[in-house]
Amino acid sequence: MRLQDKNILITGAASGIGLASVERCLAEGANVMMSDLPDSKGQSLAAELDAKYAGRCLFAAADVVNTAEVDALLQAMQTELGSVDGVFNNAGVGALSPSTTMSDEDFQRIIDINLTGVFRVARAALRRMEKQGSGSIVNCASILGVFGQSQTAAYTAAKGGVVNMTRALALEYAAQGIRVNAIGPGYIDTPLLDALDDEMKQFLVSMHPLGRLGRAEEVANAFLFLVSDEASFVTGAHLMVDGGFTAGKS
Repeated sequence: MRLQDKNILITGAASGIGLASVERCLAEGANVMMSDLPDSKGQSLAAELDAKYAGRCLFAAADVVNTAEVDALLQAMQTELGSVDGVFNNAGVGALSPSTTMSDEDFQRIIDINLTGVFRVARAALRRMEKQGSGSIVNCASILGVFGQSQTAAYTAAKGGVVNMTRALALEYAAQGIRVNAIGPGYIDTPLLDALDDEMKQFLVSMHPLGRLGRAEEVANAFLFLVSDEASFVTGAHLMVDGGFTAGKS
């Protein structure tokens, strides 16, 4: 069991990459605090997983744009489980919009969820990890944290910020025994892509040298490695899980 008795928080946990990561951590012996929006399926999913994994899965609703809710989430985890050993900062939203028609409000919303929200969760976790003298934070970045794409100005700005913020936090807290890393998923076959037609999906497939979209469990496996002691000498990294997307063109 690679995470035996570790206490792990996963945001954006009610679907896709987040849910796959919850199940992967539970299978490896962790106690997991799931978090997502109040109107998500998180509560019912946590109840099912808690029954399956002998009382090791909890749920607490929180919106990462709300500092008070994020702080309460980390306090609830500390109270219920006793420590914050690992965090997957996975909550986020996508957006496509021509820059000339994007409003200030829409731009700021993407930044607030995908970048400032990551900082809020990391800050609340780091306050507890500092006292413990240990911990591992993994932030969900993206191929678009290092690779540009039209009509994604807000999203790429946010994900690029996550990549560099990860490096800064890794340097700031390394001496306290805390590791901070990021994952850069390519296009992953999750419910977020369900609205796309077959032609668009095939276009996305063609952009990955491995010839397919990624699977949520493949990103979960990368998270499992980074949050575990197997990655004890890894900090400040941005691990690409992208089927070769960012390697270049053949």
